[in-house]
Amino acid sequence: MSEKDIYQHARRLEKVADNKIAISVSHLTKDYGRGRGVFDVSFKVPYGTTFGYCGTNGAGKTTTLRHIMGFLKPAKGKITVKGLDAWENAEKIKQYVGYLPGEIAFPPVSNGSEFLKIQAEMLGLKDMSKAEKIINALQLDPTANLKRMSKGMKQKTALVAAFMHSPEIILLDEPTTGLDPLMREAFKNIIRAEQARGATIIMSNHMFDELEETCDYVAFIKDGHIVDIVDMKEIKERPIKDYVITFKNIKDFNAFKRDKIAKCLTFDQKTLTITCQVNKKDTNVFIKRLTKYHVALIKENLYNLERFFMENIAGGMQNGTTSN
Repeated sequence: MSEKDIYQHARRLEKVADNKIAISVSHLTKDYGRGRGVFDVSFKVPYGTTFGYCGTNGAGKTTTLRHIMGFLKPAKGKITVKGLDAWENAEKIKQYVGYLPGEIAFPPVSNGSEFLKIQAEMLGLKDMSKAEKIINALQLDPTANLKRMSKGMKQKTALVAAFMHSPEIILLDEPTTGLDPLMREAFKNIIRAEQARGATIIMSNHMFDELEETCDYVAFIKDGHIVDIVDMKEIKERPIKDYVITFKNIKDFNAFKRDKIAKCLTFDQKTLTITCQVNKKDTNVFIKRLTKYHVALIKENLYNLERFFMENIAGGMQNGTTSN
């Protein structure tokens, strides 16, 4: 797929001036052999936006984030954060970044509170009020022994560390792993608060609902290659609605097939069901026209990120599950 094709769903990114780009990944390549690594990966993240990064295990998500953090040196390509080379200026860049790694490893301290205290000292953070707010939102007991913490509690502790100093840029590698549904909602509220203050966020995640509700753009990566970048505005503002209509009798079923108010896509005479598309601007006229038919059931087939993925990408992303 050409770079032009990859960006067909993210045209707004191409128009963003360089001085408004927080993170630029340009032709990043890191080849570990046997098809593992990342290859010619390119994307831009404007200041104040949230960029989702979606793919199977081993697709290259973690490798990309580690390069942005300056933990890895690109074999080819370049990454800049706030205009600074991510590898050459790694220490300086860390001053601006809050990072949640995919694999959490704590230092040998007794409990979460001690860990957060050490992190705060390293960051020069004296006001712990935001940390307390996130602790309460995530229902975390930071006094628990780190070694005895569950996966979810460790994840919460690491999330507090990533957010508590209000960094300009936040990198999150599978942030809701280990969190129950209630805590995932709490996490989304935290993300919205960070967005409201203007933070720039890259979030590796495989949960379509979380990506859809929080991201401005979503990149899909497979086997180390970007296969598409979706502008969520185009998903949410799609000018067409899809409906599934079941009629009570064959007469109305056949009559609707001839009606020009909707574009009929499929017909099932056995169940008297038709799927069709309608321009959003014509929705009211469409619904009014339906009143002249005997309809047993009408359902809108909502268009969302998961549906986009299943219709356009899924077939090409179901292979490759090696670890990155």
